Amino acid sequence: MPKRILQGTVTSDKNDQTITVSVERRFTHPVLKKTIRKSKKYRAHDAQNQYKVGDQVRIQECAPMSKTKCWEVVAQA
Repeated sequence: MPKRILQGTVTSDKNDQTITVSVERRFTHPVLKKTIRKSKKYRAHDAQNQYKVGDQVRIQECAPMSKTKCWEVVAQA
């Protein structure tokens, strides 16, 4: 099965080698037919600490690195 790749904005870079990425998805409500925005935060591995708050990045699934971190940064979008 291929690994998922998501694109989002870095919202925190305070931890060492870890960034928090907010990923927003848009979909149409099944009954109201209105476009809804939902966001979710993912913690991703950033080995060189090179990404800062506000950067657009692409993250990819990987094996769990800690209790909450199972994503890694692929590239800057």
